[in-house]
Amino acid sequence: MNQLWMATLALLVEGFIGYPRALQSTIGHPVQWMGKLIAFLDEGLNDPDAEPSSNKLNGVIALVILIFCAALPAAIIAWGLARIPYGWVINVAVATTLIAQKSLADHVGDVEHALSQSITAAREAVGKIVGRDPDTLDEKGIAKGALESLAENASDGVVAPAFWYALLGLPGLAAYKAINTADSMIGHKSDQYLNFGWASARLDDLVNLPGSRLTGLLFAGAARLKGTAAMKASWQAMWRDASKHQSPNAGWPESAMAGALGFSFGGPRTYHGELVDLPTMGNGRPPENATDIAEGLSLFRNAIVLLMLIGAVLAFVL
Repeated sequence: MNQLWMATLALLVEGFIGYPRALQSTIGHPVQWMGKLIAFLDEGLNDPDAEPSSNKLNGVIALVILIFCAALPAAIIAWGLARIPYGWVINVAVATTLIAQKSLADHVGDVEHALSQSITAAREAVGKIVGRDPDTLDEKGIAKGALESLAENASDGVVAPAFWYALLGLPGLAAYKAINTADSMIGHKSDQYLNFGWASARLDDLVNLPGSRLTGLLFAGAARLKGTAAMKASWQAMWRDASKHQSPNAGWPESAMAGALGFSFGGPRTYHGELVDLPTMGNGRPPENATDIAEGLSLFRNAIVLLMLIGAVLAFVL
C-alpha cells in the first residue's frame, strides 16, 4: 500500500473515531507514554546549575534517547506489519493514535458550545487548550484563544504528523511526535529549561517547518470556498504577517486563518500573571463569539478535507 494512501486513510479514519476512550482508560495514550519518559529524563539529566554547554549536552542526550525509544518500536512494528497480509490496515490504525484531528476539533467545539452558555464554562473549556491565564479572558479573548490554538495545533497535531507519516512511515511519525512532545514539556525559555530544552526546541522548529507552511497553504486554499477575496486575504496575511510571530512556524497557520476569516490574532494576553503583547496576525476585527469559533472550525475541517484530496491525488499519480 502506497504510504500516501495510508496517510490519507489515517486522516480519514482518525477524523471519525479519534482515540478510543476504552484504550485511553486501560493503557493510556502514546503521547502520555512519551511524556513519562521525558519527565524521567528531565529528572535524571537536567541540571540547571550546571554549565550551559554541559546542560545543553544533557538535553541532546535526552532527546536522542527519546527519539530512539519512540522510533525503534515503531520501525519494528512497521517492519512486522509489512510482512503479513493486510498489515497496512493495522499500520494505519496505529498511525491514527498519533494524529489529533478529532481531539482538536472536539476541544475547540467544546469552547464554542460553552461560550454560548456562560463565560465561566467557556473559560474552563478554553483553559484546556491554551497556555494563557483563562481567568483573565473575556468573551473576545476566549474566542481568539480558541482560534489561535486551533490554527497552531492544526499544524502540530494534524498536518505535520500526516506529512511525516507519508514521508517516513510509522518511525517518522513516532519520531516527530516525540520531538513535538518534548518541545511542549521542556522546550521553554525558563531558567529550568533554557539549556536542557534547547535541543528539543530547535529540532521542533526544524521538523515543523514543512507542516506549518503546508497548513497555511491549506487554510488559504480552503478559504476559496468563502470566495476569491477570502483566499486572497489569507495569502496576503500569511506572507505579510507570518514572520512577525516569535515562533518560526506558528505565524504561518495563524496568519493564514486570520486572513481567511477576516480576523486579527495576536495582541496582549497574560501568561502566569505576566502580560505579553504579541504582534498582530491579520488586519480584520478580533474574534468575538461562539459563531466566530464555529467559522474557524469550518475552515479547519475544509482544510483537512483538502489535504486528504491532495494526498489521494498524489497517491494515485505517483
